[in-house]
Amino acid sequence: MSSKGGVLSTGVSVDGLLKPFACQASESRGRFVKEPGSPPRSDFERDRDRIIHSTAFRRLKHKTQVFVYHEGDHYRTRLTHSIEVAQISRGIARALGLNEDLTEALALAHDLGHTPFGHAGEEELDLLMKDFGGFDHNAQTLRIVTKLERRYAAFDGLNLTWETIEGLIKHNGRLTGKRVPEVVFNLAREYRIDLSAYASAEAQVAALSDDIAYNAHDIDDGLRAKLFDIIDLGDVPLAGEALAEVLSMYPELERQRLIHETVRRVISWMVGDVIAETHKRIKRHAISSSDGIRALGEPLAIFSAQMREKNRVLQSFLSGHMYRHEKVLAIMTRARRVVRDMFMAYMADAKLLPSGWRDEGLWHDESRHARQVCDFIAGMTDRYALEQHRRLFDLDPLFR
Repeated sequence: MSSKGGVLSTGVSVDGLLKPFACQASESRGRFVKEPGSPPRSDFERDRDRIIHSTAFRRLKHKTQVFVYHEGDHYRTRLTHSIEVAQISRGIARALGLNEDLTEALALAHDLGHTPFGHAGEEELDLLMKDFGGFDHNAQTLRIVTKLERRYAAFDGLNLTWETIEGLIKHNGRLTGKRVPEVVFNLAREYRIDLSAYASAEAQVAALSDDIAYNAHDIDDGLRAKLFDIIDLGDVPLAGEALAEVLSMYPELERQRLIHETVRRVISWMVGDVIAETHKRIKRHAISSSDGIRALGEPLAIFSAQMREKNRVLQSFLSGHMYRHEKVLAIMTRARRVVRDMFMAYMADAKLLPSGWRDEGLWHDESRHARQVCDFIAGMTDRYALEQHRRLFDLDPLFR
């Protein structure tokens, strides 16, 4: 890490209750900018609190997963998804003797960089930015926590610990043989993070919890939107097994309760599988430190082979019946148009940007100006994006 960083006083912690291979707050590699400790919180608790109090986290309330904000109040948003991921990940971390605070911080922060309109917004921004380094929501999360949040007097970003930055960089696993965004490459160099090594067990658990939460709410939201019917789940591994068990126990159960009982079993079975398989791997490899996990050469926290196959088939079903459903595709086509229209307008005339986003020093550098426009659009909520589009083009809302 930079010479500006260091291991700091962390206040009260529960390190004594953790397994030897867990990340210990008292042994954190510190922050990029030195700060005094904040007792009684540990450094990882402080990371979590800074994430929760960030403006980017609050904006997740109005950033949707699949359905645009006005379509209903009960569909998941990025915020509710992040909370669900945090809840699942804390449970797994506790069962494995890992650091719950670090796991929770990573779970809450993992989607900060998402654009409005879900993956459609991200795909459109990546296409528009192809000549300027592209766009990746994981890389955008890192830009937010290291630069774009401007709340503290002594630094930009949130000045999170080395362990949290490492976990966010490797949310999708180690970065070998992949195109590495510039921000990720630069941060890895500054923080001395080995991109070829695996992340901590806490980061691996947060990533798996993301998958578990996605499956659960995609089933729930897809059924709520009537994109498919509950009977369609009958032949789908995991979901079909859960449905069959519920029906055998409660054959006359009303639809709403039937859906919930099915979804909760899917979550419970996947969580139980992760815990059991990870315990086996811990014993097999005799892991004794967090650095031992990073150097292992394979993931420590993982589904069993049988569950991985069930998960693959379930995700394939959800992709075909939900994300590629004609209703969803129509919404996402219009969403991409909103993003594209705004990007082109701001690139053509920087004075259209709000005053806080106008930096005349960037206007003659097309690449830097494009990144600024990209940062502005990526930070928008669905609602704000529609309002800005209407302001720019004086058009009726596109989603009505």
